Amino acid sequence: MLLFTPGPTPVPESVRQAMATPTLHHRTPEFEAIFKEARERLLKLYGMDECVMLASSGTGAMQACVINFCEKKALTVNAGKFGERFGKIAKSAGKELVELTYEWNTPVNLEDVKEALAAHPDIDAFFVQVCESAGGLRHPVEEIAAYIKSVNASIMVVADGITAVGVEPIDVTHIDALITGSQKALMLPPGLAMIGLSNAAVEKIGAGEDYYFNLASEIKKQQQNTTAYTAATTLIIGLNAIFDEIEKEGIEVLYAATAKRAKATQAALEAIGFEMYPQTPALSMSTVFDEDAEPIRKLLKTKYGVNMAGGQDHLKGKIFRINQMGLIPVYESAWVVNSIELALDELGRRAYDGTAGRVFNQTYYK
Repeated sequence: MLLFTPGPTPVPESVRQAMATPTLHHRTPEFEAIFKEARERLLKLYGMDECVMLASSGTGAMQACVINFCEKKALTVNAGKFGERFGKIAKSAGKELVELTYEWNTPVNLEDVKEALAAHPDIDAFFVQVCESAGGLRHPVEEIAAYIKSVNASIMVVADGITAVGVEPIDVTHIDALITGSQKALMLPPGLAMIGLSNAAVEKIGAGEDYYFNLASEIKKQQQNTTAYTAATTLIIGLNAIFDEIEKEGIEVLYAATAKRAKATQAALEAIGFEMYPQTPALSMSTVFDEDAEPIRKLLKTKYGVNMAGGQDHLKGKIFRINQMGLIPVYESAWVVNSIELALDELGRRAYDGTAGRVFNQTYYK
């Protein structure tokens, strides 16, 4: 079975083998050396001033950022399940909230951000997804962040990059916190969340808030190559192993290959009559709008060995999302688009003529 969901992604065999080595205690010099290496490589990936690793899902990192960066009022962007989640976290933490809401295929508008900041001068933190994976949407995060910092540099800009870090270059010049999770482009099992931080963010954290998600406690410990609480030892070992794989050719090669696969997949699907869903597609996944998507997904899984994600809430049964994150062999992506065309033929919707595979190859290799 080919796992083409936008997280969890498949774990490469070399990484699984690395994580199968005997378990280390997290309070030992041996693990501290492993942690130090992972931390240095993570900082290089982020290109930021500081970073922390948390034994949690990405949602834990989202909560940590809301708790530690918002003192007065949060401005959040809700264009899907994960933007909605930032708002729910803020409310659960007792924060005042201004929420900009959009359709799941529509990016945040800069003018709306300008109006919100003008109407609410007490906003001290902004929360947005780089990629809103509920619909496969890419927000103009860098543009919004640059504007916010130009009018008030003290506002913390927090970007959920869970389906963006390791997928494409992200300009972090005006971003204070950039979140990711182990089960996406880094191709690990779920359970490790990571946050890249600016110096301004570290200063804002101060003594930190909360107990488990106190980022000040974690920064202090992790600068000493340990963690405040039990580390996700196996996943951190795996993190070094996936960095080994990425570094064989370099992160820029991975970015380029991901972009080529995404564009070739989109071109192939459009060539056989599909409509791409988001106005601004993310590179991390190819999202197709189809009023009768479920029979396609079911046939792909049961006959062609391809497992891809569907939609949620009002998009349930109307979209399917094809993962582009991680070290994916190009022949697997070609198999996926060809299988979709075969499924359409079997469902009586379009006669198979090899168009999807042909367009995919022409686009990828041109």
